[in-house]
Amino acid sequence: MKGSLADLAQPGATLSCRVTPRASRDAIDRGPDGLRIHVTAVPENSKANAAVIKILAKALGIPKSRLTLVRGETGRDKVFRIEP
Repeated sequence: MKGSLADLAQPGATLSCRVTPRASRDAIDRGPDGLRIHVTAVPENSKANAAVIKILAKALGIPKSRLTLVRGETGRDKVFRIEP
């Protein structure tokens, strides 16, 4: 992962991201159009969503339980909310 995303970890904030499952490695890239998250997990039985939550929580420096998937459970474009 390139750097920390701790500056984005504000309670109530929403994070838009584009997810690429079945990637060669887990990574988060920050770009002008939002976050791009690459996970090695497959998009079956929410395995990719769980992997995204894990990598995103680690990068933000918060527990996984504080991240809620608001939109995009089955799509590549997802929106997460950081709970207080």
